[in-house]
Amino acid sequence: MQELIDRFIDYLSIEAGLAENTQLAYRADLRKYAAFLAREHVEDPTRVTTTLVLGFLMRLKDQGYAATSIARMFAAVKMFYRFLALEGLVERNVTQALDSPRLWKRLPHVLSPDEVERLLEAPDTSKPLGLRDRAILETLYATGARVSEVCGLDVDSIHFDYGYLRCIGKGNKERVVPVGRTALGWVRRYVDEVRPGLLKGHAAAALFVSARRRGGRLRRETVWAMVRKYARLAGIRKKVSPHTLRHSFATHLLSAGADLRSVQEMLGHADIGTTQIYTHVEAKRLKALHARFHPLSLIHI
Repeated sequence: MQELIDRFIDYLSIEAGLAENTQLAYRADLRKYAAFLAREHVEDPTRVTTTLVLGFLMRLKDQGYAATSIARMFAAVKMFYRFLALEGLVERNVTQALDSPRLWKRLPHVLSPDEVERLLEAPDTSKPLGLRDRAILETLYATGARVSEVCGLDVDSIHFDYGYLRCIGKGNKERVVPVGRTALGWVRRYVDEVRPGLLKGHAAAALFVSARRRGGRLRRETVWAMVRKYARLAGIRKKVSPHTLRHSFATHLLSAGADLRSVQEMLGHADIGTTQIYTHVEAKRLKALHARFHPLSLIHI
């Protein structure tokens, strides 16, 4: 099974031209699928049935995976079998008749403004790495950027004088995102006081660099672990990740009155339907405004 997965990933890279991050995600998803088949004592893909694929999806749901994650894993499995059919390795594509699973509605986990404040203040900024980490947390929350986008920032990606940064999102699309003065101040301190010491004389384009690899760009996994660490230090019991700060960014903007289209542009969503997951907040805000200002809001008919 592993050999087939390797061949499939090579196909994605060489013939389909998919981005490296997408390849990594598909490989991880297919490893989960292979582990499921192994538990079912099935290692030959020609013996897989449609029912077995559905069983894999239901197992993911029972394990608490988000609907979006399940849909992505299903897409990986479906493309894998399409590849096997094209190569003549299976007689029929057992996923062909299956539609993408219905996305069970699940609101994103968000932090309250107080929790965000506690998280941002968790790093010890008297230490170099604490100052760097504060700058990263501030950037994540101030821009709503994905962790991969923040890790991909170069020094010249951020424009301190004009208060914005340029990041590369999904599909290699560049977008401009405003950055608040507070976040800019922390990033400026990091660039001036900490980054040169981390480079140790090496030249590097990356904005946020690793302490272990001189001039090396900070990795997504490192930032994930960093966010979880500071969430624990801040006494936040919720499950917190860099994406939680992205969700919180969007939710807090809408709560303060930002329009959905502007939030869509800042998040880099190609389809406004993706941004509409946050409209529960907009509805809550509108109800609060109605209750506060409408003269008949207290009258129940």
